[in-house]
Formats: sequence, C-alpha cells, structure tokens
Amino acid sequence: MQNKIILASKSNVRKDILDKNDIECVVEPSNVDEDPIKESLLKEQASSEIISKNLAELKANTVSMKKTDEIVLGADSVIDLEGELISKPENREEAMQILRKLNGKSHLLISSVCISKNGSMIWNYTDKAKLTMKNFTEDELKNYLTKISDEALYAYNVYQIEGEGRHLFSKIEGNENTIMGLPIDKIKDYLKNYE
Repeated sequence: MQNKIILASKSNVRKDILDKNDIECVVEPSNVDEDPIKESLLKEQASSEIISKNLAELKANTVSMKKTDEIVLGADSVIDLEGELISKPENREEAMQILRKLNGKSHLLISSVCISKNGSMIWNYTDKAKLTMKNFTEDELKNYLTKISDEALYAYNVYQIEGEGRHLFSKIEGNENTIMGLPIDKIKDYLKNYE
C-alpha cells in the first residue's frame, strides 16, 4: 500500500485519522481562498456536493503542482441544510446563528476527498452523513458554545462530533470519519491498489 502522502489541509483531525491508520503524511496546506469559489459555484446553482468536490480537488491540485510525482490528498466538508450551504463560522456570533439554523432539524454533512498527482486529480470520493439535532433553548446553545475552544469551533463546522458536539444530536446516520472530514476506508482502499 502507498503509505506516504501529502495532506493539503491544516486540519489536525484529518492528520490524526491518517496517523491512526498508519498512513504517513506531510502537512502542506493549500491556502486556497475558498469563498470566491463557493460564491461563483453558488451563482451557477451548484449543489453542496459539487462545491465540496470542487474545493477538495482544487486544494489537492494546488499543492500537487508544486510537489511533482508525489501523492497529494485534498479534502473538503460542507453542511447542507435543506439545500442551503452552511459554511464554517468566522466568529462566535456566526457560530451561534448556524446552531440556531440547525436546531431541531436534520442536515447532511458532505465530505469530499481528492487524490492528485502532478497537478491533476487521479481519484476522488464523496460521502454523506445525516445528523439530526435535538431541540435546544437559546441558553443551552450559548452554554454549548462556551465549552468549545476557538480552534475546535472554526475547524469543525460548529460541532465536534468526537467531543462536546456528540451531545447535540438525537440521531447520527453515517460514518464518523466522514463527519470528521475524511472517509478513511475508501482512501485506504484506493491507496492499497495504487501502483
């Protein structure tokens, strides 16, 4: 199995998932400005899934162009609430607005991954999980936010499924690694057969 890759992401959670699965990785963030790309795709009425796939591919290709002959993994996760794309919060006020929107409803967490070599995609995969949030009062949501560090808040789309965020949900359908941003089983399957 190919067990050394470049991870085009600064997500500690994604790196931890790779480490736990014995995939050695060097972290090299793509530093892609996602907002203009999202805006452009939204204007074209692209689905959340297409946006997630495009961003994962762009991140992988951007780093891959600089790292010839190396395998680069890009990833992107988005929340889709009844067709509306929910982006990562910029501050705690935005995080609170997102929690209010998700409160008492089901949403999809979409995680896309892309493997690139020499600046081009050679493989990609997208997985979805469905999460149903319990009904909370305003005070309960505020209390939840006080328990979350800034780093966790901005890195995990408001909830940290492997931490405090698990308590927000009445139902979780899907793979936990997908929710954390890296559908590792499919990545391992691909790398196992990579020559």
